[in-house]
Amino acid sequence: MSPRSAAPLGSYFHLDQLTRPARALLRALQSAAGRSRAPVLVGGAVRDAWLRGKSPMRPTDLDVAVQSGALDIARRVAARLGGVFVALDPERGAARVLAPGGCLDVTDWRAATLEGDLAARDFTVNALAVPVGELLRRGRARVIDPTGGLDDLRARRLRVHDPRVLAEDPLRTLRGARLEAALGLHLTPGAVKAIRAAAAGLAGVSAERIRDELLALLALPRTARALRRLDALGLLGVIVPEVEAMRATAQPAPHRFPVLEHSLRAVAGADALLLGLRGLRPFGEELAAHMTEELGGDVRRGQVLKLAALLHDVSKPETRRVIDGRVRFFEHDVIGATRARVIGERLKLPARARGVLERLVRHHLRPMHLSAAGRLTPRARYRFFRDLREDTRDLLLLALVDGAAVRGESLRSVWRRASLIRDLLRGFEETQHVGADAPPLLRGEDVMERFGLPPSPAVGQLLERAREAQALGLVATREEALAYLDSPTGGP
Repeated sequence: MSPRSAAPLGSYFHLDQLTRPARALLRALQSAAGRSRAPVLVGGAVRDAWLRGKSPMRPTDLDVAVQSGALDIARRVAARLGGVFVALDPERGAARVLAPGGCLDVTDWRAATLEGDLAARDFTVNALAVPVGELLRRGRARVIDPTGGLDDLRARRLRVHDPRVLAEDPLRTLRGARLEAALGLHLTPGAVKAIRAAAAGLAGVSAERIRDELLALLALPRTARALRRLDALGLLGVIVPEVEAMRATAQPAPHRFPVLEHSLRAVAGADALLLGLRGLRPFGEELAAHMTEELGGDVRRGQVLKLAALLHDVSKPETRRVIDGRVRFFEHDVIGATRARVIGERLKLPARARGVLERLVRHHLRPMHLSAAGRLTPRARYRFFRDLREDTRDLLLLALVDGAAVRGESLRSVWRRASLIRDLLRGFEETQHVGADAPPLLRGEDVMERFGLPPSPAVGQLLERAREAQALGLVATREEALAYLDSPTGGP
């Protein structure tokens, strides 16, 4: 092992930097591995513990490397702790243990030596290891550092030890941009060059792996900055090719920016909005809780809001027309919703998250249209809430950041004059409860008998009209509902 394999004096990892469940994982691991296969804690847990120092935030997801036998060891750990064993890559020796309080990934060395295994990792700050046995016996252990990762952490650098590791797995290019944004490190010029050289290879990476990295970016507090970095590195256009047309599409006044710049500013607005939601009194607390709701696969509403901010105008390039000297984007919301759904499917987003994304893009102009109409009628209000349902608040927040990004205004100034958005937020809970528990006044059989209709979409349309009239307080009985449908206002 090279002279850099021994960490400098004072470069220790302490056992109390881990949570109790994480320590239990390591004890079960050490017992399962036995004396012949000495496991080492590697990667993010070591890196993050060094960065956090005495911070109370301590890692519970652990990565461990062993010379061989990773799958067998992981099975034993899962059995000891009553956890779940998952074979991630049986051929290469990679497995996962999902246990109460934490997650443990165990992998075989990717080289003949531990030093070689660490040197083959993506960035030097991830090529750090701590002997588990020593850590458990002594309560602390020196960090093994063959590539100078600790020096890079001290200098806040994100450096590639060997550029070939990015070409071998281009997903690491995305990870580099994410780590830079998440950890406050800076990619070195050499790392930037290596990422740009490997960027095109992202097209061959599985959608699931790209999705996971993109979702991690969308979970960051400054997603817009990270997306701009992706763009500068030549990565954004590989994972979302649609942005290239957006970049080249100018917009007329009152817009100040081309479509892509406007969209990135909308994402920045979503970043700021989500960080300061509690300031939107009196809605803040409820909105903050709503934005953390899971939509499947650990995808949160806040992440989908940011993705919708990026994609809400995705179809403006293909719908751009000049009519009587005016630039128009007819139906870019309708066509954009289809495009957003395709992107969501391509990225393998969970079905519910795709549905929210599609609805937000489809209806992102609704608040503007309601505002332009002047008076908000009870019928228009009802139909707005009916169409958006649980996604109503998401859309209103999207409208807020979209509006601020038109001219580059502050969210606060837009919020102060956004009386319609405040009114709709205020009325959301009330509207949800109006008629929510009341059974419908009519059934399909009633409508078919009155109008002589067979089962068909027309029956559903009449039932919806009756339901709308009921919610608006226009009818209160079965007879009134049928009479309403007989009238010119409510009839077929």
